[in-house]
Amino acid sequence: MKFGITKRLLGTAAALALLGGSAAAAQCGNDAGGFEIWKQQFAQEARSRGIGQRGLQALAGAQYATKTIAADRNQKTFRYSLDKFMKVRGADTIVAQGRKQKVANAQLFAALEQRYGVPPGPLIAIHGMETGFGRFMGDANVLSAIATLAYDCRRSAFFTTHLYAALQLIDRGVLSSTTRGAMHGEVGHTQFLPANVMQYGVDGDGNGRLDLTSKADALASTANFLRAHGWRAGAGYQPGQSNFRAIQGWNAASVYQQAIAIIAARIDG
Repeated sequence: MKFGITKRLLGTAAALALLGGSAAAAQCGNDAGGFEIWKQQFAQEARSRGIGQRGLQALAGAQYATKTIAADRNQKTFRYSLDKFMKVRGADTIVAQGRKQKVANAQLFAALEQRYGVPPGPLIAIHGMETGFGRFMGDANVLSAIATLAYDCRRSAFFTTHLYAALQLIDRGVLSSTTRGAMHGEVGHTQFLPANVMQYGVDGDGNGRLDLTSKADALASTANFLRAHGWRAGAGYQPGQSNFRAIQGWNAASVYQQAIAIIAARIDG
């Protein structure tokens, strides 16, 4: 899945202004019953916001994602204790494999730390936690997942922002109606949602295009995200230290944040 041709996609306030807001006229729902009517209403709003024919056609083909709704209602691991979360998510395996990743990709991680100030550990911990180092980046239809969550009343406003971003990326040919990702519409090695692709995505391998199925691009984009969320070179990243705030920006779940900090320290150590 390719993400455009520039090193950074629309990381400006003006670009995000187009994306913001919820679908005021399109009526949200809590089951599949109103999804097709909602799509028609949303398409009218999307057209008025400048979404082109390619994006609108993709939206018309989006399907109500029952599995996405089930996953959204069942995120029980984030309610585990830290110890149980670490065991369930395979922290020891991530550390062991992450240390090998650090050695095998030493040049890449050195370049990322020089450019963004982020050491290898947090990037490797996120990579391992999110996709098992790229082994499973998801098989859900990204547009259907995000459209379903934008329609669903629980977090409609949040996912509406990402739906507009996805439609813009489809218009530009950087996503498609068949792009696959995680259950909530995240894509790539470290699982970026579309609005974050637009704001923080960078070309890490220097080939002139952004592709988050490229490990270098995904890790560079993750480092760019962390820096944009306040990461300072050389500062600590454990709870109570300044860079922990950047990890909190990556994921809102406290148990996830703590796990990333612990795993990263074991890798960096």
